[in-house]
Amino acid sequence: MLNNKYWVEVDEQGRLVLPPEVAELYGIQPGAQMLLKEGLKGLHLQRPINQLAKVYIEPTCRCNLTCRTCIRNAWEEPQGDMTSGIFDRLVANLKELPSRPDVFFGGFGEPLLLPNIAEMVAQAKAVAGKVELITNGILLTEQRSRELIKAGLDTLWVSVDGATPESYADVRLGAALPQVIENIRRIAIMRHETSRKPEIGISFVAMRRNIADLPALIHLSSRLGAAHFMVTNVIPYTEEMCREMLYTRCVDGVDSTPSPWSPSIDLPRMDLNTDTQDALFQTMRNRHNVHWNGVALGQERGHCPFNERGSVSIAWNGQVSPCLALMHGYYTFLNDRPRKVLRCVYGNLQEQSLLSIWEAPDYVAFRKRVQEFDFAPCTWCGGCEMAEKNEEDCFGNTFPTCGGCLWAQGVIQCP
Repeated sequence: MLNNKYWVEVDEQGRLVLPPEVAELYGIQPGAQMLLKEGLKGLHLQRPINQLAKVYIEPTCRCNLTCRTCIRNAWEEPQGDMTSGIFDRLVANLKELPSRPDVFFGGFGEPLLLPNIAEMVAQAKAVAGKVELITNGILLTEQRSRELIKAGLDTLWVSVDGATPESYADVRLGAALPQVIENIRRIAIMRHETSRKPEIGISFVAMRRNIADLPALIHLSSRLGAAHFMVTNVIPYTEEMCREMLYTRCVDGVDSTPSPWSPSIDLPRMDLNTDTQDALFQTMRNRHNVHWNGVALGQERGHCPFNERGSVSIAWNGQVSPCLALMHGYYTFLNDRPRKVLRCVYGNLQEQSLLSIWEAPDYVAFRKRVQEFDFAPCTWCGGCEMAEKNEEDCFGNTFPTCGGCLWAQGVIQCP
């Protein structure tokens, strides 16, 4: 977790003077546009919209499993692997950037299906900052683990959606939890032979059918030496997954959505035990603006994590999209109604350089619009025909519109 602190000065003209290392770290140059937002504890300066700080790479959209939660249950797109030509061009493009972005191998496929994935990691590590990869862990053999360690992988994320073999197999059809656990344990031991990397992260998709496993899985992850544990909600690609959602009331405005007219409640640090749990639960559940030790338990509506990271997403075929959510076209459900998400592409690496796509006026304008996030509140307004696609909204925004994005509401998370 970042906790850096810097003193800044104000010159005679009332302008902020940032330390040189901060300006370099965040790519702040003369003329950069940055959004200044007022928060509970003061002013917050957003990352400049011109800084490309993280690149999500989808090396393949194929997978070795058939999971209940998968996007493949709701799309009819062709599947394939990123060619060496596209990846080599991407690596060359990364070298041309003014700063070294972080790289994340993931998307909507299983990266370890590719025989040369470790080589791809090594190539990315040579031109990037931190390099991460997410896997379901089935193909994490001893040989593959050794290759990833040698390649310099910084963080290995493993998706684990259950703490028992039965609950795990109920979600990740065709997988075996004992095998995945053994694979994680082995690479956790092997990494100590060299640089103690990669760090281990565990990703958990929470649903009605597996939420009871969460405490046990957190305990298991600690025993495996995991440094990161991330919980996300299920995306309702199918009607079956709508019945598995754990966030229906928190996004539709019925229950726990803070209202500007509700009282502000400030809680101190407090033990969470049998004496306090019921009272705290009821306090948090009601529609109040609750802060615990100065941290808001709710969040303001419209908060794009991809845009704030300065990220871009590159599909297996070289198409460049602003985020993982817009990298493919698919159907999902919003307020129990089918919703079609149209793919948003600003260019293709087979035709243009990454930097030229990133700096294109229409893409820059979109990122600025997302930082301001003046989109219609589709997730909780009750729905209309405009919410059935991400083409336009009732605020007058045109494609792509983000008012129905669950990532922007803090419901879905990605590493």
